[in-house]
Amino acid sequence: MEAAVPGIRISCPQQFDGSGCFYTADRNMYSSANAVVIHHRDVSRSKKQLPQEPRPSNQYWIWLSLESPSHCPNLSFMDNLMNLTMSYRTDSDIFAPSGWIEKHYGTVNFTIPKKTKLVAWAVSNWKVKSKRVQYYQQLKNYLHVDIYGRQHLQLPRDRHLEILSTYKFYLAFENSIHEDYITEKFWYNALYSGCVPVVLGPPRANYERFIPGDAFIHVDDFLNHQELASYLLSLDKDEEKYKQYFNWRNVYKLPKRERAWIVPYCKICEVLKKAAPYRTIPSIKAWFK
Repeated sequence: MEAAVPGIRISCPQQFDGSGCFYTADRNMYSSANAVVIHHRDVSRSKKQLPQEPRPSNQYWIWLSLESPSHCPNLSFMDNLMNLTMSYRTDSDIFAPSGWIEKHYGTVNFTIPKKTKLVAWAVSNWKVKSKRVQYYQQLKNYLHVDIYGRQHLQLPRDRHLEILSTYKFYLAFENSIHEDYITEKFWYNALYSGCVPVVLGPPRANYERFIPGDAFIHVDDFLNHQELASYLLSLDKDEEKYKQYFNWRNVYKLPKRERAWIVPYCKICEVLKKAAPYRTIPSIKAWFK
């Protein structure tokens, strides 16, 4: 990010002041940049992947990760280097969620997409010992689930919404359980597609910080897999009760998707212009656990 040389000017939403900020991927501008965003996934294999040039005085290094701690190796590489954090965690310096909802003001004509199937799940990283796969292996004894992804049914990108929207429920099972770790599986595959999310992730109370509690079904609300399956099958036969899971649409818009990446970068601009005290984070690992 650079404030004086040519780059990409971002048009920020009205609630953010993005004036005077420019963004660039040109590493030749490193020495004049006010801040550098460091994506953990791209630099985690070796410290040599971090910037090797002398660091300008008071240049901010912003640590970015949209992955959970379970998928962020070598966090100790970041010790005493980073000045700001940017992640899905609400206590980050720059909060960068995978999705969110906003209230609408007025009347919205919303129709639940036509449903012809019951439960879908799209999963590309199939790990037999993972909690989500183990949960499914028990659930399938009581309920049929159509699985999409690698080695399963095909889900073409250009038909993603079209296919998933025909299901009543979507298994929004996260690959690991951490505070605030609620990904596109929930926001896009389920809510945006018009499915009721069945979630396996952080506790229910954590989800309810971001969306009304009657918009989703949490696996923790049931004593066992059979009880969950029985509940979903009962909703399949009770149209009025099923429709109640869409009551949130009377108040909220669909999750933000279009150019959603812009908002966190607009937040960076605001944070830097506030001239917060320059500080160095001793350990990202100790915080991001």
